[in-house]
Amino acid sequence: MIVPAFVRRFRFIGIVTVVAVYVLIMVGGIVRSTGSGMGCPDWPKCFGTWIPPTQASQLPANYKEIYTAQRVAKNQKLAKTLQRFGFKQVASEIFAHPTQYIETDFNVTKTWIEYVNRLVGALIGVFVFLTVLFALPYWQRDRAVFWLAFSSFLLTGVQGYLGSLVVSTNLLPIMVTIHMGLALVIVAMLIYAVIRSQRENANVEMVSLQPRLTPWLWLITLLTFVQIVLGTQVREEVDIVAFAANYLNRVGWIEQLGAVFKFHRTFSAVLLLLNAYVAYQLYSISVGRLRSMALVNMGVISLEILAGIVLAYFALPAAVQPIHLTLATVLFGTQFLTIVLYSRATKLQRQAAYPGVVA
Repeated sequence: MIVPAFVRRFRFIGIVTVVAVYVLIMVGGIVRSTGSGMGCPDWPKCFGTWIPPTQASQLPANYKEIYTAQRVAKNQKLAKTLQRFGFKQVASEIFAHPTQYIETDFNVTKTWIEYVNRLVGALIGVFVFLTVLFALPYWQRDRAVFWLAFSSFLLTGVQGYLGSLVVSTNLLPIMVTIHMGLALVIVAMLIYAVIRSQRENANVEMVSLQPRLTPWLWLITLLTFVQIVLGTQVREEVDIVAFAANYLNRVGWIEQLGAVFKFHRTFSAVLLLLNAYVAYQLYSISVGRLRSMALVNMGVISLEILAGIVLAYFALPAAVQPIHLTLATVLFGTQFLTIVLYSRATKLQRQAAYPGVVA
């Protein structure tokens, strides 16, 4: 079957964009693990310029006071807006954050790590815009593909704004969590857009219909999302413990973490068992892509748990932290891809069982 050029173009840019988003998530993990989140105290510029400084002598003597005042003013506007919309608790948390009024010393390495993170984020915006352009041919063929691409572009803009709030609130936990959650939503939308764009030109694998399997697939994907959110909360606890210890004595940090960490660690074992059950079911009914996805999901979650074990028992090595985060988000993506592929594979069976229903 000859695949039209516009389908190939959209598939290529869609896949590149998804990969780029994962690269951004890994870079963001590096930012957190190196403590570079406030390497640039303002947004979108960095220390008031588009090219960051390379030494403290390029900054005003009172740069800490300047950027703290700017951040507090922005947060006051944000808090008032949140209060008007009924989010009073979130508004109060902005100023209750322990490091709210603390401005970190200039560190050229951390500044440029954060700056690279922003450059990659800007590149993502370009890629997502290209997906919208390459989705234009689908306006007459399948408008859902176009709207998925366009919505992803709009959400990427929102994500950029949330990034500025993460900076202004000095890494407020709820802002970091929302920032991560929205990134996963964008990944899911792009994955679905790419798969849907090929539905008229791809061979669909036929599998036996298992009505109870779809809820299980959704369950493990949603639980992975929950686990990632829990992970962001654990990360916040680690930051608080590290700050209190002046970033010394890493061996003792794990012992000071609370119940969220213990639940996060135990929950990983539950996720492993549930994923193993679903993978077994997929492997039993398929010989093609779904069987491969079952193996991929198990491989990714095994590596993810291994990374978590290394973090827990080897004093939270900084190099493993972004790997742990990235693997978790990759697992979410492969699980969602499995849902889409299984839905397509069983579509004909559903239509045969319910002739009057269009799947």
